Amino acid sequence: MRLDILAFGAHPDDVELGAAGTLAKEIAAGKTVGIVDLTGGELGTRGSESIRNQEAGHAANILGVTMRHNMRFEDGFFKNDREHQMALIKVLRAYQPKLVICNAIRDRHIDHGKGSQLVSDACFLSGLSKIETKDDSGQTQEAWRPDRVYHYIQWHHIQPDIVVDITGFMDVKMAAVGAYKSQFYDPKNKAPNTAISSPNFLNSVQYRAADLGRIIGTDFGEGFTVERFPAVESLFDFI
Repeated sequence: MRLDILAFGAHPDDVELGAAGTLAKEIAAGKTVGIVDLTGGELGTRGSESIRNQEAGHAANILGVTMRHNMRFEDGFFKNDREHQMALIKVLRAYQPKLVICNAIRDRHIDHGKGSQLVSDACFLSGLSKIETKDDSGQTQEAWRPDRVYHYIQWHHIQPDIVVDITGFMDVKMAAVGAYKSQFYDPKNKAPNTAISSPNFLNSVQYRAADLGRIIGTDFGEGFTVERFPAVESLFDFI
């Protein structure tokens, strides 16, 4: 199965917080999109791995993605090493995405920057034909490298290289984020408070998108950093 976009997150909810509006917009335009979570988020203070898995499935249905898969890497302790790179190479070659979206290049949570570099390295290595991998049926996979790798923005305010207009898709984004009821603000939830369980955090998702939209002259936007210069056919391609 070939995908137009494969979005990676170190934890279930990373993709929704960073890029759900963009993914929803591309899906509405007919693009095929998949999500890969590196871990089950089992070290999270609130909820549990099984709850997060259910929430991730709900969020995937809201977005309308083609597939969602969890790598079951160890939350907090996975490494950017050969074992983890090879596991991701098999996934990349199985889905052959044109574009890859992944975690912020650096962030408050150590898994975010680590996951970002792991995915980026795997994307490069996946294009090397002398690295041999087989799919689940034992068939040799062909080398594959995505055309582009983009990194969404998370806790830290990183200056974006590009901003996608997600006007008209903010409600879908917030609904997908809201699927993670165990993680975010809920006055009925008596679990310990965390950095992302306050009303202010959910508000920040809204006002960051609104502020990026303001800057590009639209209602809402999502920012990304790139690994190579963005190219346009004409100066008039900018909105």
